[in-house]
Amino acid sequence: MKINIYYGGRGLLDDPTLYVLNKMEEVLNELRVTVQRYNIYEHKNEIATLPQTIGDADGIILATTIEWLGIGGFMQQFLDACWLYGDKDKISNTYMQPIVMSTTYGEREGELTLANAWEILGGRPCAGLCGYVDDLVAFQMNTDYTLIIEKKAENLYRTISQKVKSLPNSNQAVKQKVLRTQQLNLTPQESEQLSKYVSDDTYVKKQKEDIEELASMFKDMLGMAKNENDNPYIAELKAHFVPRADFAASYLFTFDGFKKPLFVSVNNEELSIYYGEETADILVRMTPEVMQSILDGRMTFQRAFMTGEMTAKGDFKTLRMLDQLFPIAG
Repeated sequence: MKINIYYGGRGLLDDPTLYVLNKMEEVLNELRVTVQRYNIYEHKNEIATLPQTIGDADGIILATTIEWLGIGGFMQQFLDACWLYGDKDKISNTYMQPIVMSTTYGEREGELTLANAWEILGGRPCAGLCGYVDDLVAFQMNTDYTLIIEKKAENLYRTISQKVKSLPNSNQAVKQKVLRTQQLNLTPQESEQLSKYVSDDTYVKKQKEDIEELASMFKDMLGMAKNENDNPYIAELKAHFVPRADFAASYLFTFDGFKKPLFVSVNNEELSIYYGEETADILVRMTPEVMQSILDGRMTFQRAFMTGEMTAKGDFKTLRMLDQLFPIAG
């Protein structure tokens, strides 16, 4: 018989859960049970792969310490991984004993949380052990407490060896009829491989970059991105251009969401407009909506600047010439 222990605490020296687990291991070893302990905090970068270790166990112990509220982040992540990547067929035949010790309030709720979670996963929870420990030394010296711990270990051994059955529970009914969490129909081998990928930070980061690159590519293909190929505003500005003698200046318009800025160069009667990075006398920034309002005649460049809807850097007199070069508003 083999029993795996999954410890979800932080591994502190004065953690009462560690004392309980050590006592239970002693009893199980005397019963010739192979015990394998997994300290989840030591595997925090590979928690997604831990559910695969349940495969060779006849039963498991889920142990955690209540230090403030709830069963703790490590244990919760492990249960999440069991739900997402665990072998449900194997879990359904695996007995689980919850061990929850508390240095504050909530040990009973913690034990119930672990039992409910294992039932929803389809497993077989056993009678657990929970308790509040204020003084660890006094707890260790109390022989009655030690006897209770040893009896719990023996009960777990009997439950697994005798394959004790239990009555149906409502958690399974809720899972089958109400719960609608989408799950992938994967084989145990596929689940194991997927969990390894999920725990590989480098692989996950590369996948995110690839997805973002593909999303950007398809966005451009569908015409959802505003880019220089659309050439917005160029035709309108050319149509409203009024040349000014002895005037030369350049403007660089940056629009939110556009990949490249719009460069406008005026040299007497010559007008050059195109999208691209260039050095300009005036740097202008605004949203496409503000620019469209100007082209529709509902606003002027000067008014947009004065109201703060357009920002600019450069000589103010040169900036004011925009409304004379492109007198759109009536």
